[in-house]
Amino acid sequence: MSKQLKADLMLLMVTFGWGISYYLVDLSLEDMGPFTLNANRFLIAFIVALLLAFPKLKNISKATIKFSFLLGLALVLVYIGATFGQKYTTLSNAGFLCGLTVIFTPILSGIIYKKLPSRKQTLVILMCFIGIALLTLKSDFTINYNNLKGDLLCIMCALVYAGHLLITEKVVTFEDVDVFQIGVLQLGTTGVFNLILSFIFETPHLPSQPQYWGPVLFLSIFCTGVAFIVQVVAQQYTEASHVGIIFSLETVFAGIVAYVLAKEVLSPQSYFGAALMITSIFIMEIDNIRNPS
Repeated sequence: MSKQLKADLMLLMVTFGWGISYYLVDLSLEDMGPFTLNANRFLIAFIVALLLAFPKLKNISKATIKFSFLLGLALVLVYIGATFGQKYTTLSNAGFLCGLTVIFTPILSGIIYKKLPSRKQTLVILMCFIGIALLTLKSDFTINYNNLKGDLLCIMCALVYAGHLLITEKVVTFEDVDVFQIGVLQLGTTGVFNLILSFIFETPHLPSQPQYWGPVLFLSIFCTGVAFIVQVVAQQYTEASHVGIIFSLETVFAGIVAYVLAKEVLSPQSYFGAALMITSIFIMEIDNIRNPS
């Protein structure tokens, strides 16, 4: 089995976990505020990674620390968008809108490298925005103010995470950067910043009842610790286009989980919008599916 295939399979496993995570976050928010939840999940993930991989965390370079700090700050914004967004919109909307990272990544890349979008990218962007409109607007196409705040925060999450992927793709090419150490240290950075914010805006605490420990530990260890370390390490062996294809499946997993576990049913208009968004994602990546490197 090639290193690229192994990397893609690891990312697929992570994506499935993230699809489940929307439901687990929804459960955890019954017990704690968003900053407290994110502080718990990132700090627990950091402590577990520290205990299991301490020998690999010696002789950390200044560049590794610097980029860990930068990526950690990006993740703070990503999870402000994702967690607060989910608090103010539906599970399905959160899953589909946070999955827009795969669309925003080539758009940001084009802006950074000053390249105009291709015809295919223009078509995909148009389809995606129509899909967002159908998913988030009411049946008479007026703004759904009940979900607007959450929808906008989820879109912000997707946009910032696209930036995080592009930064990571660049950072892993530097010789003086240890990608595993970055994967671990960014967890600690994100956790500390969320803990500070939780002291300012909330009353931080560990899960207060036994039924909340399961979701928080799964979010911490699998959806956070394993996920972000795997992402950074895997990006050494697979292309950003492969990452995009795999991460796009998060929207599908999230929609299935919302339907099966949360009994969340969307309107026909919303399902059509979601289908347009998923179709646009695969159109964006169709060449890479046909001609994998």
